[in-house]
Amino acid sequence: MKNIFYKSVVFASSVTLLLSCKPNLTVPTPSKGSIDASRYVAIGNSITSGFADGALYYDGQMVSFPNLVAQQLKLVGGGSFAQPLMPVSSIGVGSTGNAPFKLDYSTDCLGVTSLAPVPKAAQGDVSAFSTNIYAAQGPFNNMGVPGAKAITVAVSGYGNPANGSGNYNPFFTRMAKNPTSSSMLSDAMLLNPTFFSLFIGNNDVLAYATNGGASDFITPAANFDASINAIVDSLTKNGAKGVIGNVPDITALPYFTTVPWNGLTLTRQGQVDTLNLAIWSNGTATGRYNFKVGNNPFLIKDPSAPLGQRLIKEGEFVLLNVPLDNIKCHGLGSIQAIPNQYVLTATEIANIQTAVSAYNASIRAVADNPKNNLAFVDVNAFLNQTKTGFVYNGITLNAAFVTGGAFSLDGIHLTPMGNALLANEFIKAINVKYSSTIQQVDATKYHSIIFP
Repeated sequence: MKNIFYKSVVFASSVTLLLSCKPNLTVPTPSKGSIDASRYVAIGNSITSGFADGALYYDGQMVSFPNLVAQQLKLVGGGSFAQPLMPVSSIGVGSTGNAPFKLDYSTDCLGVTSLAPVPKAAQGDVSAFSTNIYAAQGPFNNMGVPGAKAITVAVSGYGNPANGSGNYNPFFTRMAKNPTSSSMLSDAMLLNPTFFSLFIGNNDVLAYATNGGASDFITPAANFDASINAIVDSLTKNGAKGVIGNVPDITALPYFTTVPWNGLTLTRQGQVDTLNLAIWSNGTATGRYNFKVGNNPFLIKDPSAPLGQRLIKEGEFVLLNVPLDNIKCHGLGSIQAIPNQYVLTATEIANIQTAVSAYNASIRAVADNPKNNLAFVDVNAFLNQTKTGFVYNGITLNAAFVTGGAFSLDGIHLTPMGNALLANEFIKAINVKYSSTIQQVDATKYHSIIFP
């Protein structure tokens, strides 16, 4: 049996509400307004770097949103835009040494074959982490570093392996001028930027969120605020102008919303009777809930609950990396509770959203501060549009995993078309703030998910 769809636990049909985004047919003559685009530098994390499908690889870097912005800036006096490119022949590498995902046929534990994200290889190009490319390719205009946080941008030796595992960033090791002493910010300032984009802060909550709150931490709001102000103070000290984007809500990302909270689908009464007997007899159940034929909530770990586990509630998240075969064939989420690292509880979600709200207030204040006077991009609002969907030049995009077109196969980073649309949000903000008429990117020239 073949299903051409992602292998989730349960599928439901939905009607997409489309928000019409009509293109502007009048293309003005490009002008720079009040900016000097000759030395454009972008500081950020994985989205800035062009990371996609779970890894950093050449084709993704070429469609990074800052690179797309830089191509449009060249029409108004912008200079070259150097990126720390992976080799064209390299498969790419993710943060755990993994290869990027591709969409291909895969057979699950029930013998059902469907299209699903699968690694392109057993391992990524880990040799990239041991080869510094600054002398050959630097200095870099794209200072997007996968895994970077606002609080790490100015950290000296951020790429120094001598700091020990977990205390340095190997993506920065390969691109830093001096891995033992450089910071992202110090290397960015080597170019004496005349214009910059700053899109940082996602990982200050995202690293915690993608681990189900079981590891990492949420950056305290005061630390985030101090970091953002220090970064902007440095970037603007020589008169550079710039644009800054805020932090998106995690509920816009398919990584958190694809697996439904009530995705435990039981099709036979015998399954239900056996499960209820097992649950009640081994003492794992909390509260009076009897499983039934149809959709049921998963059983999850929760240290704050009686017996350390409970049934998940609507509005809580089972993460995309949960082992689905264990759910389908081995009782995970029913007889055995889903571990913490695959779940975000209501308390954890509230902690994340409180932090994002504080971060975004800091970002907006920095942008509006008269001494900075930066263009501001509401990335949060832009990505929230994907929840309901929108149309660009007749092409429908939404946040549905695989089929939605906006997000790549890791459920977090954007497709090439998604990057092009994000680049346009930055360009629109620049034009409004600095009275420029920089042309937008034609996003129809860029693809979304490639189907086999």
